[in-house]
Amino acid sequence: MTAIVHMDKINKHFGNLHVLKDVELDVAAGEVVVIIGASGSGKSTLIRCVNGLEEFQGGSIEVDGQSLIPHGKSHRALKTIRTEVGMVFQQFNLFPHMKVRDNVSLAPIKVRGSDRATAERQADTLLERVNILEQADKYPGQLSGGQQQRVAIARSLAMEPRLMLFDEPTSALDPEMIGEVLDVMRELAREGMTMMIVTHEMSFAREVADRVIFIHQGAIVEQGRPEEIFDHPQHPRTQSFLARVLKH
Repeated sequence: MTAIVHMDKINKHFGNLHVLKDVELDVAAGEVVVIIGASGSGKSTLIRCVNGLEEFQGGSIEVDGQSLIPHGKSHRALKTIRTEVGMVFQQFNLFPHMKVRDNVSLAPIKVRGSDRATAERQADTLLERVNILEQADKYPGQLSGGQQQRVAIARSLAMEPRLMLFDEPTSALDPEMIGEVLDVMRELAREGMTMMIVTHEMSFAREVADRVIFIHQGAIVEQGRPEEIFDHPQHPRTQSFLARVLKH
């Protein structure tokens, strides 16, 4: 299958801290890759490098034919990548002064030049897709955390992305709201959306992933199908991590 993401020996430093160490990873079109590991292992930094939110200092990244090089010197490629890659963060990053429909329709109007009526119709379609159309005329502050995160997903989908990045999208939610966001992500997986997902939700990872990546101290130490990683981990670090997280 065609690789949408190709990462070749990515190295990332924060000062003297070596955060990513010679990371090599391909993500195929239609593949759901779930990245797991302890806090501080480099998971979020890895996916933030894919759309240029973090600069890297060594290696190269190719995203849907656009090449990123070290030190952020890829301005033209970044502009293209950011129109084709959606990202959902831990925090929702919605505009509080704009109604839900306007939050979702803004990027197609500003970036793709869509007329307002078309963009708003598309926004309503997407809000219905994430089961929140009835909240279209409310402001983000009037919604629950789970509802706001579903709006954030709809906003990313409005750009018709080829790839979706999820950076621990349920970590800021109350437990009872997590399921409604994961349900939307499950549906995207069933529809064939290419996704890279950083999450601590292990049962969700087992269910939706085509491949699970385990990162330890900035390096990929093991990867495979969910049943291989969760039922028969080979690396001692993977075994130790899963022994801790799966018993809770």
